[in-house]
Amino acid sequence: MMKKYLLIFLIVVPLVSMSLWGAKMYYLLDIWSYQGPDVTFQVRPGETFSTINYRLAKKGLISSSKAFHRYAQYKGVMEKFRKGSFLIKNESNMFAVFSSLLYGTSIGKRVTIPEGKNLFEIGKLLEKKGITSYAEFINSAKDPMLTRQLGIPADRIEGYLYPDTYRFSPKTKAREVIRAMVGQFKRQAKKLGLDGDKNRLHSIVILASIVEKETGAGKERPIIAGVFHNRLKKRMRLQSDPTTIYGIYEDFNGNLRKRHLRQKTDYNTYKMAGLPKGPISNPGLKSLGAVMNPAKHKYLYFVSQNDGTHVFSETYKQHRKAVNFFQKNRSARRGKSWRDLNKKK
Repeated sequence: MMKKYLLIFLIVVPLVSMSLWGAKMYYLLDIWSYQGPDVTFQVRPGETFSTINYRLAKKGLISSSKAFHRYAQYKGVMEKFRKGSFLIKNESNMFAVFSSLLYGTSIGKRVTIPEGKNLFEIGKLLEKKGITSYAEFINSAKDPMLTRQLGIPADRIEGYLYPDTYRFSPKTKAREVIRAMVGQFKRQAKKLGLDGDKNRLHSIVILASIVEKETGAGKERPIIAGVFHNRLKKRMRLQSDPTTIYGIYEDFNGNLRKRHLRQKTDYNTYKMAGLPKGPISNPGLKSLGAVMNPAKHKYLYFVSQNDGTHVFSETYKQHRKAVNFFQKNRSARRGKSWRDLNKKK
């Protein structure tokens, strides 16, 4: 008799437990529904499942983070949620939320941030797309409190607005846009092993931002990075035109003159030794990688060949000769443009 009751206990109790667990999961996934107003939920580029799950639960958009996790794990789609902004409607159950993030169409506006754009140019792109206002973006990007919150050792966010394609809802707060871009930067930089010393990272970002502005030719980035490394080792000034322009960017009319090169700013590398105060653009992985692994050579100078590429020289005499030929010789400039690079790709 005891064996009979023990057998019943061993069979019935697990069955009852499984039935209760199944009923609970059915309730959490299918019966429970979100009772708030329609809301837009943004999945940020590169965001992990755990972060998405946590934010959904915190906003009350799902009934249980554990149930959501188990269901996504069961379906094998924890890394397949689409990035973008998705509408979560009133009375949506967890199945509906799950389906929206996995198969739904983003309602956000698509914006591509090209490599080498500075924060002012990015602000204009975002305003043109109706994502956030230029003034709000610039004010936020220059807010030292925000940079500190994001772990950036600088007074502005320049250099960390990772160039990529994003989707944002119209009239998104500038700080949310910045956080998404900086988050993407950190994820990409980690691939290069740049997730350690913040000050070392900042120096790499500064130099990479200069390399990014100096050339659009991918194969030249390590060479130019090597030139700047060589000059820094010799304690020579970098003498980079793009840094000078950035220091006067908000008042710059497009024509760089000798008086600008003589003007003292925190970014004019004609007047200062070492690196400028901060980055001058937002570099991509190739420029970051070039600075981390510069080409080994003895070049100290380079000058444009007027087609987007450069001539490199070891001595000032060689450099002056190249300048005279490519910059002071009209025939060497005639019919050429940096846009010719696109034809060579």
